Amino acid sequence: MKVVFGLFLLGAAAFAADIRLGIIGTDTSHAVVFTGMFNDPAAKDHVAGARVVAAFKGGSPDIPSSWTRVDKYAEELHAKWNVELVADIPTLCQKVDAILLESNDGRIHLAQARQVIAAHKPLFIDKPMASTLEDAREIARLAREAGVPFFSSSSLRFAGIATAMKFPDAKGAIVWGPGPLEEHHQLDLSWYAIHPIELLFALMGTECEEVTRITTANSDDIVGRWKDGRLGSVRTLRPYGDMGAVVFRPETVVQSDHSMEDGYRPLLVELVKFFETGKPPVTPEETLEIMSFMDAAQRSKAAGGQPMRLR
Repeated sequence: MKVVFGLFLLGAAAFAADIRLGIIGTDTSHAVVFTGMFNDPAAKDHVAGARVVAAFKGGSPDIPSSWTRVDKYAEELHAKWNVELVADIPTLCQKVDAILLESNDGRIHLAQARQVIAAHKPLFIDKPMASTLEDAREIARLAREAGVPFFSSSSLRFAGIATAMKFPDAKGAIVWGPGPLEEHHQLDLSWYAIHPIELLFALMGTECEEVTRITTANSDDIVGRWKDGRLGSVRTLRPYGDMGAVVFRPETVVQSDHSMEDGYRPLLVELVKFFETGKPPVTPEETLEIMSFMDAAQRSKAAGGQPMRLR
């Protein structure tokens, strides 16, 4: 096994130096924001314990938000933070202890993750895990068989709304957030609506069984029915909108407010813990259920709003 697995066996104290992180995909603002938070000890939201040292640009020529930003962000990483830019993923894996897969195109995540798993590097996959349920399942299978720890999550799971409003007696929830679509992604909700969907699962837990989706040009209403009869729904807002939630408890209703908003720091703290221990804060099973939720929603949309069971 590679040297980083010593972290899992001996604990963080086994290494005096920061965990060396590599980034795949410089076509998202997360690449530069996360690097600044890890690499700048003077930053007010600095997260200690890891440092980005190398990156592979990647990029998708058929997605404007990718090809128009990939070189710009790569240059910023190199010029501002002295991050080494490498030509391919195997070379990147040789230079780092763990990987942040940040490519904003979910279609290429399986091919990129396959190379990381082959190199036995712990892996965080930023949203979306993949653009199809089948690809997500294949990533999980490869990681499981290779014994490589990974997780995938929206930052919203660890931020203020999800933590402040997670109640063990929740009878249901309504969440809302941006839901712009991207024409190349088979699961269109995976492009951006994954954020409020992840928030819904953070509040409701797993065991959703059936999904119904109504779509218009400006929004979606997606209603999930859980095994115990609870209902949880997502309202997507296009082109963009605020995040929020309402949670129904037995004797009260709780609504989020702007004081609960958080940045990326809670996610990055979880990343350091994950790379130190090898224990993901979100299980592959839960992430695959979220992907299955979006798959059922896609099938419901195609069927004119008919309810669809999760696969």
